[in-house]
Amino acid sequence: MTANKSATIKLFLPFGDAKGVRTAEISNWSGKAIAAPRSDLDHFLSREELSHPGVYVLLGADPETGGPLAYVGEAESVADRIKQHKSKDYWNAAIAFVSKDENLTKSHIRYLEGRLIQIANSIGRYSIANNQASGSRLPESDLNDMEVFLERIAQLLPVLGSELLTPVVTTVQPADAPPMLTCKMKGATATGTRTPNGFVVMKGSTAVKQLRESAKTSGPWIISLRNQLIENGSLVEEGEFFVFTKDVEFASPSAAAAVIHAGNAAGPVAWKDSSGRTLKEIEGS
Repeated sequence: MTANKSATIKLFLPFGDAKGVRTAEISNWSGKAIAAPRSDLDHFLSREELSHPGVYVLLGADPETGGPLAYVGEAESVADRIKQHKSKDYWNAAIAFVSKDENLTKSHIRYLEGRLIQIANSIGRYSIANNQASGSRLPESDLNDMEVFLERIAQLLPVLGSELLTPVVTTVQPADAPPMLTCKMKGATATGTRTPNGFVVMKGSTAVKQLRESAKTSGPWIISLRNQLIENGSLVEEGEFFVFTKDVEFASPSAAAAVIHAGNAAGPVAWKDSSGRTLKEIEGS
């Protein structure tokens, strides 16, 4: 699934609050999104659109790990189903997707739920609270329509505050995309690039295994970050190095380089392109 088509998005704030209840629509699309923080749940559930069939996402933090956690569901009355989730305290925001022409059937929303869970798991930004979905088999024409619906959902989710379906790095890079860079230290080699959220290190990159003295003297954050990646399986020990098992996004090039170096690192000079230019030189700073 790709969501790289141009789109005109219309946002509406019923109460004038950009963090409160919001609705979002895309030109020439039959769907509609409604989002709200849990603190505005009553206003959210009172909206007429949510009495119809649709899919929804509840967003929060895993109480055990602190990492992002999402619940993906479907219902013939979205509002009624979300009311049943009030007893779960981990979620703090909800986003629902319905059809303006009311043409979503039970089979459609079951298919959408299954695909949302599948895609979210493959991207791996969130842990999914309900990893199993029955899904649904659809006629070819309906399946195509629902895949288009999914593309629109993927376009709207970041606008409404969630990157559940946003790949860590896109597989097709535009011509003006940031260059792929390398970071090396004591035999370990990693590749990565700038992203809208910071910096991503690519799957298969390696990191120094033995912590350097600077990791112990520059503060606990480097050790803590590496341990977190090891605990969640993003870094695994293979021979003399740690290996990244998936693309991992960091807040900055320096944070990424510090994990690879196993110690303090200045990302703008640690990351270099194929010509040997540092990230600092490339960005002209």
